[in-house]
Amino acid sequence: MFRMLPAALALSGLIGLAGCASTYQLTLMPRDSGKTYMGTMEGLASGQGPISVTIEGKTYSGTWVEIAPAYTTGWVSGGVGYGHRGWGGWWGGGTVHMDTPGGGAAKALLTAADGTGLRCDLRGTRSGGGGECRDDRGKEYDVQIRLAAAPK
Repeated sequence: MFRMLPAALALSGLIGLAGCASTYQLTLMPRDSGKTYMGTMEGLASGQGPISVTIEGKTYSGTWVEIAPAYTTGWVSGGVGYGHRGWGGWWGGGTVHMDTPGGGAAKALLTAADGTGLRCDLRGTRSGGGGECRDDRGKEYDVQIRLAAAPK
């Protein structure tokens, strides 16, 4: 049903920033109206973190967990080739980081004090992303994810 995040929130890049924690602002809009609702999530290098959304005065809180990284790391090796001194003698190689097309992905499970739930599929990069959420009644919400501004 959810066809989405690229998080990365990886969302891995969004969700798992290398070695630091970041706060992301969430904006949700139901598919049956133009109202918007707000939330936050923390992006942590561990690939999981807290998330909270308030809809119609009810706060849903829980965790997100990375299900696909925003980038992958691999090793590239070279071989014998022709250099400035003729054949032979050089070997190349190194670590390569590649972005995952569409960013990383995460699954978030949130509950309210009354026991109702909100389930979200999120995708993103280090700077933002999007996704979809659905409540227990089947109401769907589109989600925008933005890196929150640093405090002044």
